[in-house]
Amino acid sequence: MTESNNPLPISEKIGVLLVNLGTPDAPNAKALRRYLGQFLSDQRVIELPAVFWQIILRGIILPFRSPRSARAYQKIWTNEGSPLAAITKKQAQGLQKRMPNITVDYAMRYGTPSIPSCLEKLIASGCRRILLAPLYPQYSAASTATVQDEAYRYLQKIRWQPNLRSLEPYYTHPAYIQTLKKNIEDQIKALDFKPDSLLLSYHGMPVKTRELGDPYYFQCQATSQALSSLLDISVITSFQSRFGSQKWFTPATDMTLKELPSKNIRNLAVAMPGFSADCLETLEEIALQGKSTFLEAGGKNFAALRCLNDSEESLAMLEILVNQGLSGWLKSGK
Repeated sequence: MTESNNPLPISEKIGVLLVNLGTPDAPNAKALRRYLGQFLSDQRVIELPAVFWQIILRGIILPFRSPRSARAYQKIWTNEGSPLAAITKKQAQGLQKRMPNITVDYAMRYGTPSIPSCLEKLIASGCRRILLAPLYPQYSAASTATVQDEAYRYLQKIRWQPNLRSLEPYYTHPAYIQTLKKNIEDQIKALDFKPDSLLLSYHGMPVKTRELGDPYYFQCQATSQALSSLLDISVITSFQSRFGSQKWFTPATDMTLKELPSKNIRNLAVAMPGFSADCLETLEEIALQGKSTFLEAGGKNFAALRCLNDSEESLAMLEILVNQGLSGWLKSGK
C-alpha cells in the first residue's frame, strides 16, 4: 500500500449525533403509513413474532391508523415542518455554536434524516470519534437501545469503523433536574392561574417490559422524585400513549385527567419530562386531547407546559452532558 492511499486519519475531529424518535415527512396518510410502518416494525418497540405481527400491522393497523395519525399531525404541523424535527435541528445548531471545536448533527431513529446517513456524513467529514446522543433522559430498550442498534447495524457494513460512544441516560443528572425545575417554575409563574398540582406525564410502556428487566419505569419514578423534592407544588406521575391490548404502566394519563377534578384538583399544569422536545405526544395528545378530557371532567384551568426544547437553559444542559460524554476525547481547553 502506498502512502497516498493509506487510510490514516486525516484529522482528530469529534462528532456528536443528537438522536430523537422520529417523525413523518408530511402530515398525510401516505407519509404516516411509511413512518408508522418503520416505527411499528421495530421489534424493540413491538415485541411480538415478526411474521404474525406484520400481518396485523399491514392488514389492519396501518390502513386505519395512518389517516387518523395524519389528522393529528395536521393540528400541530408548522411552517418548519414537524415540531420534533424542527426543534431537534435547532438543538443541534445551538449546541454547535456552543461547541465549535466538534461537529454536531442530528438524526431521527425513524424517518429522516436517518442515523446511517448522518453517521456516514460525520465519518466522511473526518470524524473518527463519535458520541451518539439519544435524547431520552430515561433509558428504555424501545428508545435508547434501538438507537444504538441502528448505529451498530450501520457500522457492521463498513470496514473502518470510528470509535463510537453513547450518552448515558440522564434521568437524575443534576443539570437535567435543575434545568427542568427552572423550566417548570418559570412557566407556572407566567400562568394566569395557580395550579393545584403538577402532573408529570411520561410515555407509557407495557408492564412486561419492566418484568423483563427494562429500567424505564423506575427511572421515570426517580425523575419525578428528584423534581418533587425541589418543587413547591404537589406532584403526580402518570403514563400516556397506550397502544394495543397489553397491560401498560399505570396510572394512565388519560384516566388520571378524568379523575383529578373529582379529587378537587381543578387547576392543573402538566409537564412531560421524558420528552426533550415538543412533539405529537405533547402538543396534540396532552395540550389538545388532554386539555379537553380534563375540562370535560370538571376541570377549570389547564396548562400543558413546554418541553425543554432549544431554550438557552436546555442547550447549556446539553453542553454539560456532551462534555461529560466526551471525557478524555476533548483536548484541554476545548
